[in-house]
Amino acid sequence: MDYQELSKEVSYALRHAPWEYELELDENGWVEIDQLLDSLRFSSEWQHISEVDLNTMIAKSEKKRHEISNGKIRALYGHSIPHKIIKEAKEPPEILYHGTARYFVPLIKEKGLIPKGRQYVHLSVDVGTALQVGKRRDEKPVLLKVNAKNAWGEGVNFYLGNDKVWLADQIPSKYIDFE
Repeated sequence: MDYQELSKEVSYALRHAPWEYELELDENGWVEIDQLLDSLRFSSEWQHISEVDLNTMIAKSEKKRHEISNGKIRALYGHSIPHKIIKEAKEPPEILYHGTARYFVPLIKEKGLIPKGRQYVHLSVDVGTALQVGKRRDEKPVLLKVNAKNAWGEGVNFYLGNDKVWLADQIPSKYIDFE
C-alpha cells in the first residue's frame, strides 16, 4: 500500500472536501473512522483499506498530519473548510441537488432521501458537486433536484453544513425532481 498516497487522500477528505466523501466532521474536525473507511472503500484503489492501514499511515508519516482517538480520526491542520458544522435549522436556497447511484432511485422514489446510517442527508448547492459525490458510487449518477424552499415551507428542517453543502434530516420524495 502506498501510505503517502493514502495520506494525501485522507488529508483531502478531512481538510478540504468532506462533502465529496459524505463525511460529517464534528466541531473539532473529528469523524468516525468507520465512516471514513466506508467512504474510501468506494474507490477501487482503497477497497481493502482498514483501520490498521490508517494507523500505519500516521506512524510512517514524517509530518504529523492526522490523529486517531476513541474510534475517530481528524486532520490536525490545513483545513480549507469552515471549522464548525452548524446544526441550527436555517432557511435553505430555493433548489439544492443530490447526486446518487442509479440503483438507489427506486428506493428514493418510495421513501425519499434518508440518511442511511449517517446523521443527515447531504445536499449540494451546485450541480457539479452533487455529480462528483454521485460518481463515488456510480460512473453515471442520477442528479436529483430538491425543491428545498418548498420543503422548508412545509416543515422540513435544513442545516447549513458549509459553503457547498446543506444537511437535512430527510427529504420526502414529493420535494424531489427526478431528472
